[in-house]
Amino acid sequence: MRQKPTQVETAGDTRSCQADSAAPLANSAEVVADVQPWLPPLSLKQNFSWTFVGNGVYQACQWGMLVVLAKLTSPEAVGQFALGLAVCAPVVMFTNLQLRAVQATDARGEYQFGDYLGLRLLMTGLALVVIAGIALVGYNSVTTSVILAVGLAKSFQALSDVFYGLLQQHERMDRIAKSMMIKGPLSLVVFGATVYLTHSVLLGVLGLAVTWALVLLIYDIGSGALILQVRDANPKLNRWQVLRPRWVREILPRLVWLALPLGLVMMLISLNANIPRYFIEHYLGERQLGIFAAMAYLMVAGGMVVGALGQSATPRLAKYYAAGNAVAFRNLVMKMVGIGVLLGAAGVLIAALAGRELLTLLYTSEYAQQAGVFFWLMVAGGIGYVGSFLGYGVTATRAFSKFIIPYGTVTAIALGLSALLIPAFGLIGAAWAVAGTFFAQCGAGVVIFVMIRKVYHERTTPTSN
Repeated sequence: MRQKPTQVETAGDTRSCQADSAAPLANSAEVVADVQPWLPPLSLKQNFSWTFVGNGVYQACQWGMLVVLAKLTSPEAVGQFALGLAVCAPVVMFTNLQLRAVQATDARGEYQFGDYLGLRLLMTGLALVVIAGIALVGYNSVTTSVILAVGLAKSFQALSDVFYGLLQQHERMDRIAKSMMIKGPLSLVVFGATVYLTHSVLLGVLGLAVTWALVLLIYDIGSGALILQVRDANPKLNRWQVLRPRWVREILPRLVWLALPLGLVMMLISLNANIPRYFIEHYLGERQLGIFAAMAYLMVAGGMVVGALGQSATPRLAKYYAAGNAVAFRNLVMKMVGIGVLLGAAGVLIAALAGRELLTLLYTSEYAQQAGVFFWLMVAGGIGYVGSFLGYGVTATRAFSKFIIPYGTVTAIALGLSALLIPAFGLIGAAWAVAGTFFAQCGAGVVIFVMIRKVYHERTTPTSN
Protein backbone atom coordinates (compact mmCIF):
# COMPACT_ATOMS: atom_id res chain seq x y z
CA MET A 1 0.00 0.00 0.00
CA ARG A 2 1.31 3.45 -0.80
CA GLN A 3 1.91 5.58 2.24
CA LYS A 4 1.07 9.23 2.60
CA PRO A 5 4.23 11.38 2.60
CA THR A 6 5.38 12.27 6.07
CA GLN A 7 7.61 14.91 7.56
CA VAL A 8 8.78 13.50 10.90
CA GLU A 9 11.09 15.58 13.05
CA THR A 10 12.45 14.20 16.27
CA ALA A 11 12.67 16.50 19.29
CA GLY A 12 16.23 17.15 20.35
CA ASP A 13 17.72 16.03 17.03
CA THR A 14 20.13 18.82 16.18
CA ARG A 15 21.90 17.01 13.38
CA SER A 16 21.58 19.46 10.53
CA CYS A 17 23.89 17.54 8.22
CA GLN A 18 20.99 15.60 6.69
CA ALA A 19 18.34 17.69 5.02
CA ASP A 20 14.95 16.12 4.44
CA SER A 21 15.12 13.99 1.32
CA ALA A 22 11.91 15.55 0.04
CA ALA A 23 13.52 19.02 -0.21
CA PRO A 24 13.21 20.41 -3.75
CA LEU A 25 16.43 19.98 -5.66
CA ALA A 26 15.83 23.00 -7.81
CA ASN A 27 16.11 25.37 -4.86
CA SER A 28 19.66 24.26 -4.14
CA ALA A 29 20.97 24.07 -7.70
CA GLU A 30 22.26 27.64 -7.74
CA VAL A 31 24.20 27.17 -4.51
CA VAL A 32 25.69 23.88 -5.63
CA ALA A 33 26.85 25.30 -8.93
CA ASP A 34 29.31 27.54 -7.05
CA VAL A 35 31.10 24.66 -5.34
CA GLN A 36 30.98 21.59 -7.59
CA PRO A 37 29.26 20.36 -10.76
CA TRP A 38 25.60 19.47 -10.61
CA LEU A 39 24.80 15.79 -11.01
CA PRO A 40 21.60 15.58 -13.05
CA PRO A 41 19.79 12.27 -13.57
CA LEU A 42 20.84 10.36 -16.67
CA SER A 43 18.39 9.36 -19.37
CA LEU A 44 16.89 5.87 -19.40
CA LYS A 45 19.07 5.02 -22.40
CA GLN A 46 22.22 6.22 -20.64
CA ASN A 47 21.34 4.39 -17.43
CA PHE A 48 20.61 1.20 -19.35
CA SER A 49 23.90 1.43 -21.24
CA TRP A 50 25.93 1.98 -18.10
CA THR A 51 24.09 -0.74 -16.19
CA PHE A 52 24.39 -3.22 -19.04
CA VAL A 53 28.14 -2.69 -19.27
CA GLY A 54 28.61 -2.71 -15.51
CA ASN A 55 26.49 -5.82 -15.00
CA GLY A 56 28.14 -7.47 -17.99
CA VAL A 57 31.65 -6.99 -16.65
CA TYR A 58 30.68 -7.97 -13.12
CA GLN A 59 28.68 -11.07 -14.05
CA ALA A 60 31.32 -12.20 -16.52
CA CYS A 61 33.90 -11.99 -13.74
CA GLN A 62 31.59 -13.85 -11.33
CA TRP A 63 31.18 -16.58 -13.91
CA GLY A 64 34.95 -16.48 -14.42
CA MET A 65 35.41 -17.41 -10.76
CA LEU A 66 33.23 -20.45 -11.31
CA VAL A 67 35.31 -21.40 -14.35
CA VAL A 68 38.48 -21.07 -12.26
CA LEU A 69 37.03 -23.45 -9.68
CA ALA A 70 35.91 -25.91 -12.38
CA LYS A 71 39.30 -25.86 -14.13
CA LEU A 72 41.59 -25.85 -11.07
CA THR A 73 39.61 -27.89 -8.58
CA SER A 74 36.98 -30.63 -8.55
CA PRO A 75 33.19 -30.56 -9.02
CA GLU A 76 32.99 -31.17 -5.25
CA ALA A 77 34.73 -27.84 -4.64
CA VAL A 78 32.37 -26.11 -7.05
CA GLY A 79 29.52 -27.76 -5.16
CA GLN A 80 30.79 -26.42 -1.81
CA PHE A 81 30.94 -22.91 -3.23
CA ALA A 82 27.47 -23.27 -4.76
CA LEU A 83 26.09 -24.61 -1.49
CA GLY A 84 27.57 -21.65 0.39
CA LEU A 85 25.78 -19.28 -1.96
CA ALA A 86 22.55 -21.30 -1.74
CA VAL A 87 22.57 -21.20 2.07
CA CYS A 88 23.50 -17.53 2.41
CA ALA A 89 21.39 -16.05 -0.38
CA PRO A 90 17.89 -16.48 1.14
CA VAL A 91 19.08 -15.15 4.51
CA VAL A 92 20.74 -12.11 2.98
CA MET A 93 17.80 -11.48 0.67
CA PHE A 94 15.43 -11.41 3.63
CA THR A 95 17.58 -9.25 5.90
CA ASN A 96 18.30 -6.84 3.04
CA LEU A 97 14.53 -6.17 2.96
CA GLN A 98 15.13 -5.20 -0.68
CA LEU A 99 15.90 -1.69 0.59
CA ARG A 100 17.51 -0.83 -2.73
CA ALA A 101 14.17 -1.20 -4.48
CA VAL A 102 12.40 0.70 -1.68
CA GLN A 103 14.92 3.52 -2.05
CA ALA A 104 14.76 3.57 -5.84
CA THR A 105 10.95 3.80 -5.81
CA ASP A 106 10.80 6.40 -3.01
CA ALA A 107 9.67 9.03 -5.51
CA ARG A 108 8.07 11.19 -2.79
CA GLY A 109 11.06 11.25 -0.46
CA GLU A 110 9.40 9.61 2.54
CA TYR A 111 12.67 8.54 4.20
CA GLN A 112 16.19 9.88 4.53
CA PHE A 113 19.27 7.95 3.45
CA GLY A 114 20.38 7.67 7.07
CA ASP A 115 17.21 5.69 7.81
CA TYR A 116 18.01 3.16 5.08
CA LEU A 117 21.66 2.91 6.13
CA GLY A 118 20.83 2.47 9.80
CA LEU A 119 18.37 -0.32 9.07
CA ARG A 120 20.78 -2.07 6.69
CA LEU A 121 23.54 -2.09 9.34
CA LEU A 122 21.22 -3.69 11.89
CA MET A 123 19.88 -6.29 9.48
CA THR A 124 23.32 -7.21 8.12
CA GLY A 125 24.44 -8.03 11.66
CA LEU A 126 21.36 -10.22 12.05
CA ALA A 127 22.15 -11.99 8.76
CA LEU A 128 25.63 -12.93 9.95
CA VAL A 129 24.22 -14.40 13.15
CA VAL A 130 21.61 -16.48 11.27
CA ILE A 131 24.12 -17.72 8.67
CA ALA A 132 26.50 -18.77 11.44
CA GLY A 133 23.70 -20.69 13.14
CA ILE A 134 22.80 -22.54 9.94
CA ALA A 135 26.41 -23.28 9.02
CA LEU A 136 27.24 -24.81 12.39
CA VAL A 137 24.42 -27.34 12.15
CA GLY A 138 24.46 -30.23 9.71
CA TYR A 139 27.61 -29.58 7.64
CA ASN A 140 31.20 -30.82 7.85
CA SER A 141 33.95 -28.44 8.95
CA VAL A 142 35.15 -27.53 5.44
CA THR A 143 31.67 -26.76 4.11
CA THR A 144 30.84 -24.83 7.29
CA SER A 145 33.92 -22.65 6.86
CA VAL A 146 33.03 -21.92 3.23
CA ILE A 147 29.47 -20.96 4.19
CA LEU A 148 30.73 -18.58 6.89
CA ALA A 149 33.20 -16.99 4.47
CA VAL A 150 30.48 -16.51 1.84
CA GLY A 151 28.29 -14.90 4.51
CA LEU A 152 31.06 -12.45 5.39
CA ALA A 153 31.55 -11.51 1.74
CA LYS A 154 27.80 -11.10 1.27
CA SER A 155 27.65 -8.72 4.25
CA PHE A 156 30.02 -6.27 2.53
CA GLN A 157 28.00 -6.65 -0.67
CA ALA A 158 24.84 -5.80 1.28
CA LEU A 159 26.38 -2.58 2.58
CA SER A 160 27.43 -1.56 -0.94
CA ASP A 161 23.87 -2.30 -2.07
CA VAL A 162 22.35 0.41 0.13
CA PHE A 163 24.63 2.97 -1.55
CA TYR A 164 23.59 1.58 -4.92
CA GLY A 165 19.98 2.24 -3.90
CA LEU A 166 20.79 5.91 -3.26
CA LEU A 167 22.47 6.23 -6.65
CA GLN A 168 19.63 4.39 -8.39
CA GLN A 169 17.06 6.65 -6.75
CA HIS A 170 18.83 9.64 -8.30
CA GLU A 171 19.14 7.79 -11.64
CA ARG A 172 22.95 7.76 -11.58
CA MET A 173 23.51 4.19 -12.68
CA ASP A 174 26.89 5.18 -14.13
CA ARG A 175 28.45 5.31 -10.67
CA ILE A 176 27.00 1.91 -9.79
CA ALA A 177 28.37 0.51 -13.04
CA LYS A 178 31.84 1.89 -12.32
CA SER A 179 31.78 0.26 -8.89
CA MET A 180 30.87 -3.07 -10.45
CA MET A 181 33.53 -2.70 -13.14
CA ILE A 182 36.12 -2.19 -10.40
CA LYS A 183 34.78 -4.93 -8.16
CA GLY A 184 34.35 -7.61 -10.85
CA PRO A 185 37.86 -7.81 -12.35
CA LEU A 186 39.53 -7.22 -8.98
CA SER A 187 37.49 -10.05 -7.46
CA LEU A 188 38.37 -12.41 -10.30
CA VAL A 189 42.09 -11.65 -10.03
CA VAL A 190 42.20 -12.07 -6.25
CA PHE A 191 39.97 -15.15 -6.21
CA GLY A 192 41.69 -16.78 -9.17
CA ALA A 193 45.21 -16.14 -7.87
CA THR A 194 44.30 -17.43 -4.42
CA VAL A 195 42.69 -20.63 -5.72
CA TYR A 196 45.58 -21.17 -8.19
CA LEU A 197 48.20 -20.86 -5.43
CA THR A 198 46.35 -22.69 -2.65
CA HIS A 199 43.65 -24.83 -4.37
CA SER A 200 41.45 -23.74 -1.45
CA VAL A 201 37.87 -22.60 -1.96
CA LEU A 202 37.83 -21.16 1.57
CA LEU A 203 40.85 -18.91 1.07
CA GLY A 204 39.50 -17.81 -2.30
CA VAL A 205 36.21 -16.70 -0.74
CA LEU A 206 38.03 -14.89 2.08
CA GLY A 207 40.02 -13.01 -0.57
CA LEU A 208 36.71 -12.14 -2.19
CA ALA A 209 35.40 -10.72 1.10
CA VAL A 210 38.47 -8.51 1.51
CA THR A 211 38.11 -7.24 -2.05
CA TRP A 212 34.45 -6.31 -1.62
CA ALA A 213 35.22 -4.55 1.67
CA LEU A 214 37.91 -2.43 0.00
CA VAL A 215 35.62 -1.40 -2.88
CA LEU A 216 32.94 -0.43 -0.35
CA LEU A 217 35.31 1.72 1.68
CA ILE A 218 37.24 3.30 -1.18
CA TYR A 219 34.58 3.86 -3.87
CA ASP A 220 30.96 3.16 -2.88
CA ILE A 221 30.93 5.29 0.26
CA GLY A 222 32.48 8.17 -1.69
CA SER A 223 29.83 7.96 -4.41
CA GLY A 224 27.04 8.07 -1.84
CA ALA A 225 28.60 11.05 -0.08
CA LEU A 226 28.92 12.94 -3.36
CA ILE A 227 25.24 12.48 -4.18
CA LEU A 228 24.13 13.70 -0.75
CA GLN A 229 26.53 16.65 -0.68
CA VAL A 230 25.24 17.84 -4.04
CA ARG A 231 21.59 17.15 -3.30
CA ASP A 232 21.64 18.87 0.07
CA ALA A 233 23.79 21.78 -1.19
CA ASN A 234 26.33 21.32 1.59
CA PRO A 235 29.63 20.10 0.09
CA LYS A 236 31.65 21.37 3.08
CA LEU A 237 30.48 18.42 5.18
CA ASN A 238 32.73 15.38 4.93
CA ARG A 239 31.48 11.96 3.84
CA TRP A 240 31.08 10.64 7.38
CA GLN A 241 28.77 13.52 8.32
CA VAL A 242 26.41 13.17 5.37
CA LEU A 243 26.42 9.37 5.61
CA ARG A 244 25.60 9.17 9.30
CA PRO A 245 23.10 6.33 9.96
CA ARG A 246 19.89 7.17 11.80
CA TRP A 247 17.99 5.04 14.25
CA VAL A 248 14.93 7.19 14.98
CA ARG A 249 12.36 5.36 17.10
CA GLU A 250 9.38 6.90 15.29
CA ILE A 251 10.75 6.14 11.80
CA LEU A 252 12.65 2.84 11.89
CA PRO A 253 9.66 0.57 12.71
CA ARG A 254 7.60 2.19 9.96
CA LEU A 255 10.37 1.60 7.41
CA VAL A 256 10.72 -2.01 8.55
CA TRP A 257 6.97 -2.53 8.23
CA LEU A 258 7.01 -1.05 4.72
CA ALA A 259 9.95 -3.12 3.52
CA LEU A 260 9.24 -6.36 5.42
CA PRO A 261 6.82 -7.83 2.84
CA LEU A 262 9.33 -7.24 0.07
CA GLY A 263 12.09 -8.77 2.18
CA LEU A 264 9.94 -11.85 2.70
CA VAL A 265 9.18 -12.00 -1.03
CA MET A 266 12.85 -11.70 -1.99
CA MET A 267 13.67 -14.49 0.46
CA LEU A 268 10.97 -16.62 -1.17
CA ILE A 269 12.29 -15.83 -4.65
CA SER A 270 15.79 -16.77 -3.56
CA LEU A 271 14.48 -19.96 -2.00
CA ASN A 272 12.62 -20.73 -5.21
CA ALA A 273 15.90 -20.60 -7.13
CA ASN A 274 17.89 -22.53 -4.50
CA ILE A 275 15.44 -25.22 -3.35
CA PRO A 276 16.46 -27.55 -6.22
CA ARG A 277 20.09 -27.15 -5.10
CA TYR A 278 19.25 -28.26 -1.57
CA PHE A 279 17.61 -31.38 -2.95
CA ILE A 280 20.53 -32.06 -5.31
CA GLU A 281 23.02 -31.82 -2.44
CA HIS A 282 20.87 -34.09 -0.29
CA TYR A 283 20.06 -36.78 -2.86
CA LEU A 284 22.94 -36.57 -5.36
CA GLY A 285 25.86 -35.03 -3.44
CA GLU A 286 28.14 -32.00 -3.78
CA ARG A 287 29.75 -33.24 -6.99
CA GLN A 288 26.47 -33.27 -8.93
CA LEU A 289 25.54 -29.96 -7.34
CA GLY A 290 28.78 -28.47 -8.67
CA ILE A 291 28.03 -29.65 -12.22
CA PHE A 292 24.46 -28.35 -12.05
CA ALA A 293 25.48 -24.97 -10.58
CA ALA A 294 28.14 -24.41 -13.24
CA MET A 295 25.64 -25.00 -16.05
CA ALA A 296 22.91 -22.97 -14.37
CA TYR A 297 25.21 -19.97 -14.09
CA LEU A 298 25.18 -19.62 -17.86
CA MET A 299 21.63 -18.29 -17.54
CA VAL A 300 23.38 -15.15 -16.28
CA ALA A 301 24.23 -14.18 -19.87
CA GLY A 302 20.63 -13.15 -20.52
CA GLY A 303 20.26 -12.07 -16.91
CA MET A 304 22.77 -9.28 -17.53
CA VAL A 305 20.37 -7.64 -19.97
CA VAL A 306 17.42 -8.30 -17.68
CA GLY A 307 19.14 -6.77 -14.66
CA ALA A 308 20.46 -3.77 -16.57
CA LEU A 309 17.12 -2.88 -18.09
CA GLY A 310 15.09 -3.72 -15.00
CA GLN A 311 17.24 -1.68 -12.61
CA SER A 312 17.41 1.24 -15.02
CA ALA A 313 13.66 1.23 -15.64
CA THR A 314 12.51 0.81 -12.01
CA PRO A 315 12.75 4.51 -11.01
CA ARG A 316 11.00 5.51 -14.25
CA LEU A 317 8.25 2.93 -13.68
CA ALA A 318 7.80 4.18 -10.11
CA LYS A 319 7.36 7.74 -11.36
CA TYR A 320 4.81 6.63 -13.98
CA TYR A 321 2.86 4.73 -11.34
CA ALA A 322 3.02 7.55 -8.79
CA ALA A 323 1.77 9.99 -11.43
CA GLY A 324 -1.08 7.67 -12.46
CA ASN A 325 0.28 7.29 -16.00
CA ALA A 326 -1.02 3.76 -16.53
CA VAL A 327 -0.44 3.72 -20.29
CA ALA A 328 3.27 4.58 -20.05
CA PHE A 329 3.70 2.14 -17.17
CA ARG A 330 2.03 -0.75 -19.02
CA ASN A 331 3.85 -0.06 -22.30
CA LEU A 332 7.27 -0.06 -20.65
CA VAL A 333 6.56 -3.31 -18.77
CA MET A 334 5.36 -5.02 -21.94
CA LYS A 335 8.45 -3.91 -23.85
CA MET A 336 10.59 -5.41 -21.11
CA VAL A 337 8.65 -8.69 -21.22
CA GLY A 338 9.11 -8.85 -25.00
CA ILE A 339 12.86 -8.49 -24.57
CA GLY A 340 12.78 -11.32 -22.03
CA VAL A 341 11.07 -13.63 -24.54
CA LEU A 342 13.69 -12.86 -27.21
CA LEU A 343 16.57 -13.45 -24.81
CA GLY A 344 15.11 -16.76 -23.73
CA ALA A 345 14.65 -17.93 -27.31
CA ALA A 346 18.27 -17.08 -28.11
CA GLY A 347 19.53 -19.09 -25.13
CA VAL A 348 17.46 -22.14 -26.05
CA LEU A 349 18.70 -21.99 -29.65
CA ILE A 350 22.34 -21.86 -28.56
CA ALA A 351 21.86 -24.78 -26.16
CA ALA A 352 20.15 -26.86 -28.86
CA LEU A 353 22.79 -26.25 -31.54
CA ALA A 354 26.04 -26.07 -29.58
CA GLY A 355 25.35 -26.98 -25.96
CA ARG A 356 27.82 -29.87 -25.70
CA GLU A 357 30.63 -27.97 -27.43
CA LEU A 358 30.04 -24.89 -25.30
CA LEU A 359 30.17 -26.83 -22.02
CA THR A 360 33.39 -28.60 -23.09
CA LEU A 361 35.01 -25.29 -24.01
CA LEU A 362 33.96 -23.45 -20.86
CA TYR A 363 34.38 -26.26 -18.32
CA THR A 364 35.43 -29.85 -19.02
CA SER A 365 34.09 -32.89 -20.88
CA GLU A 366 32.48 -34.12 -17.64
CA TYR A 367 30.13 -31.15 -17.71
CA ALA A 368 29.40 -31.66 -21.41
CA GLN A 369 27.92 -35.07 -20.64
CA GLN A 370 24.94 -33.21 -19.16
CA ALA A 371 24.07 -31.25 -22.34
CA GLY A 372 20.43 -32.32 -22.05
CA VAL A 373 20.22 -30.77 -18.59
CA PHE A 374 21.82 -27.61 -19.98
CA PHE A 375 19.11 -27.34 -22.68
CA TRP A 376 16.31 -27.46 -20.11
CA LEU A 377 18.12 -24.95 -17.93
CA MET A 378 18.15 -22.53 -20.87
CA VAL A 379 14.40 -23.10 -21.28
CA ALA A 380 14.03 -22.30 -17.60
CA GLY A 381 16.20 -19.22 -18.02
CA GLY A 382 13.95 -17.80 -20.73
CA ILE A 383 10.90 -18.23 -18.53
CA GLY A 384 12.82 -16.69 -15.63
CA TYR A 385 13.70 -13.57 -17.67
CA VAL A 386 10.01 -12.85 -18.23
CA GLY A 387 9.28 -13.43 -14.55
CA SER A 388 12.07 -11.07 -13.53
CA PHE A 389 10.75 -8.27 -15.73
CA LEU A 390 7.28 -8.72 -14.26
CA GLY A 391 8.91 -8.59 -10.83
CA TYR A 392 10.54 -5.24 -11.57
CA GLY A 393 7.16 -3.93 -12.69
CA VAL A 394 5.27 -4.98 -9.56
CA THR A 395 8.09 -3.71 -7.33
CA ALA A 396 7.76 -0.25 -8.86
CA THR A 397 4.17 -0.05 -7.57
CA ARG A 398 5.41 -0.41 -3.95
CA ALA A 399 2.33 -2.53 -3.15
CA PHE A 400 4.63 -4.84 -1.25
CA SER A 401 2.01 -6.35 1.05
CA LYS A 402 0.31 -8.02 -1.93
CA PHE A 403 3.40 -10.02 -2.92
CA ILE A 404 3.60 -12.54 -0.09
CA ILE A 405 0.79 -14.99 -0.89
CA PRO A 406 1.54 -15.30 -4.66
CA TYR A 407 5.27 -15.81 -4.12
CA GLY A 408 4.65 -18.06 -1.13
CA THR A 409 2.61 -20.24 -3.44
CA VAL A 410 5.54 -20.35 -5.86
CA THR A 411 7.79 -21.58 -3.03
CA ALA A 412 5.36 -24.39 -2.27
CA ILE A 413 5.38 -25.35 -5.96
CA ALA A 414 9.19 -25.32 -6.00
CA LEU A 415 9.29 -27.64 -3.01
CA GLY A 416 6.76 -30.01 -4.55
CA LEU A 417 8.46 -30.15 -7.95
CA SER A 418 11.92 -30.66 -6.44
CA ALA A 419 10.74 -33.38 -4.09
CA LEU A 420 8.94 -35.16 -6.92
CA LEU A 421 11.37 -34.77 -9.84
CA ILE A 422 14.92 -34.74 -8.45
CA PRO A 423 14.91 -38.13 -6.63
CA ALA A 424 13.25 -39.72 -9.68
CA PHE A 425 15.09 -38.07 -12.60
CA GLY A 426 18.30 -36.61 -11.15
CA LEU A 427 19.77 -33.44 -12.68
CA ILE A 428 17.34 -33.27 -15.58
CA GLY A 429 14.52 -33.45 -13.04
CA ALA A 430 16.16 -30.51 -11.25
CA ALA A 431 16.15 -28.54 -14.50
CA TRP A 432 12.46 -29.32 -14.98
CA ALA A 433 11.79 -28.20 -11.41
CA VAL A 434 13.56 -24.89 -12.08
CA ALA A 435 11.54 -24.35 -15.27
CA GLY A 436 8.26 -25.11 -13.50
CA THR A 437 9.16 -22.79 -10.63
CA PHE A 438 9.99 -19.90 -12.95
CA PHE A 439 6.73 -20.46 -14.82
CA ALA A 440 4.84 -20.23 -11.54
CA GLN A 441 6.79 -17.06 -10.74
CA CYS A 442 5.54 -15.48 -13.97
CA GLY A 443 2.02 -16.39 -12.90
CA ALA A 444 2.61 -14.75 -9.53
CA GLY A 445 3.60 -11.50 -11.23
CA VAL A 446 0.44 -11.53 -13.35
CA VAL A 447 -1.73 -12.21 -10.28
CA ILE A 448 -0.17 -9.29 -8.41
CA PHE A 449 -0.78 -6.95 -11.34
CA VAL A 450 -4.44 -8.03 -11.42
CA MET A 451 -4.82 -7.36 -7.68
CA ILE A 452 -3.17 -3.94 -7.94
CA ARG A 453 -5.32 -2.99 -10.92
CA LYS A 454 -8.49 -4.08 -9.10
CA VAL A 455 -7.64 -1.96 -6.04
CA TYR A 456 -6.78 1.03 -8.22
CA HIS A 457 -10.05 0.68 -10.14
CA GLU A 458 -12.07 0.53 -6.91
CA ARG A 459 -10.40 3.67 -5.61
CA THR A 460 -10.90 5.70 -8.77
CA THR A 461 -14.45 4.59 -9.62
CA PRO A 462 -17.04 7.00 -8.12
CA THR A 463 -19.68 5.35 -5.96
CA SER A 464 -23.34 5.99 -6.62
CA ASN A 465 -25.63 7.14 -3.81
